[in-house]
Order: sequence, then C-alpha cells, then structure tokens
Amino acid sequence: MSVDHYENFPVASLLLPSSLRPAVEVIYAFARSADDIADEGDALPGQRLAALAEYEAELDRIERGQHSDSALFARLAHIIRQHSLRLQSFRDLLSAFRQDVQTTRYDNFAQLQDYCSRSANPVGRIMLELYQRNTPDNIRSADAICTALQLINFWQDVAIDWQKQRVYLPQEDLRHFGVSEQQIGAQQLNPAWQQLMAFQTRRAHDLMQSGAGLARHLPGRIGWELRLVVQGGLRIIEKIDRVQGDVFRHRPRLTAVDWLLLTARAFRM
Repeated sequence: MSVDHYENFPVASLLLPSSLRPAVEVIYAFARSADDIADEGDALPGQRLAALAEYEAELDRIERGQHSDSALFARLAHIIRQHSLRLQSFRDLLSAFRQDVQTTRYDNFAQLQDYCSRSANPVGRIMLELYQRNTPDNIRSADAICTALQLINFWQDVAIDWQKQRVYLPQEDLRHFGVSEQQIGAQQLNPAWQQLMAFQTRRAHDLMQSGAGLARHLPGRIGWELRLVVQGGLRIIEKIDRVQGDVFRHRPRLTAVDWLLLTARAFRM
C-alpha cells in the first residue's frame, strides 16, 4: 500500500501484535511496489501493464506451489500459506492497479464503487484474515470502511490526480452540479464546486458510519487500530468541509495534534 495512495490506511505498528508485523510488512511491500509500477516514473502504459502481468504470474506460481526467484514473492508465498490468506484479494489489488493505467474517468458512482472494491476493500479483508475475524458481517462492514477511505483519499487528492490526468469524481456528478473539468484544471472555487464536494464528503461520511460499528465490535488491538482508522478518515472529511472543498490550496493532512484528537475520539467510541 503506497504511502501516498494508502495514507488513510495507517498501519499502527504499536498496535500490531509482533506475530503479525512480518506479514503486514510483506503485504505492504507487495501492494506498494505494484502501485508504484502503475503510478510512478515515466514508463509507457504497455510497460506498466507488462510489469503488473509479471506480478500476476508470480501469484499464479504461489497458487501452484512453485518456487519464486523473487525475494518479495518468496516471502509473500510464505505469509499466504502461514495465514491461509486468499489469493483473490491480491489479484483484486493488481486488477485495480491495471485499471489505473487504463482508466482515467468514471461515468457514475457505481463504476467508482467497483474500482474501490478492488483497490481498497482487499486491504480490510486481508487484515480480517490475519486476525481471523473474517466473518461475512465483518467483511461487509470492513468493505464500507475501506471504500469510504478510498473515496476520502480521492476527494483530498483531486489536484494531485488531475496532474496524473485522472478524475475520480464521477462524470454524472460533475454534470449534475455544473462543474467542468476545465474548472478542476483551473482550480476554480465557486458555489457549484463547493456543493459538489459537500455532496461527496457526505457520501463518504455516511458510508464510513455504516461500517464504523465494526471497530467497536472487534476486540483488542484490531479494534483499537480500526477506531483510529475510522476517526482518521472522518477527520479528513472535517478538514475538507472546513475549507469548503478547496482541496486545491488546502489539501488536508493529519498532524500530530490531530492524532491526539483521534485518540480521544477513539476512546469515546
């Protein structure tokens, strides 16, 4: 999970049991390196897709029980066997990274949700598997939280994604609120943009709240970590709303002071 792309998925190392830290480190390295293939540098789309195809081939080798010459995938194979992790979650992540190479616009929210189901939700599912808490109800709540976190990341990164020639705001919403892509490029703030962003943050907020009960339901460290994740996402929403959607000039980030506030809110949960 790349630092930039998954900054709202904090892995609170102090809350992780020592037995799970090696697994999380390997999973992080897999997702971060694959995400970087899709996003970083000046490689051509075909080169990026070829590199991601090799990652897919490595997952196939793991599924067949074959040895890998890659240190990363040898470690990943061990972690997957040790914790009985589903390979589909890793395949879903790669599918989302491939989509980032090929798709730069989303016509409607359903299409964006489908992307989130592969770019974000696998993270929560893998964590539930590591903690052996992957019941159907828990998975549904984790999916809501992870999709909300991905949406929040999109809304705070509108300007950054524009530089990558990507627009994650659904085209149907741009049309509904009367906002053009030229306005995004010009970083123009007006009532239409403010209403659009308020709509998006409310959508993410409601989705987050629909799954937030999972943080109170899960015991011990995973519950506390998830409380901080939920509160971190909600805090970013607050910051976007406070600047009336002006993420061009005031990209929200969590500060040390914010983490004190999040800790207090986590206790209140």
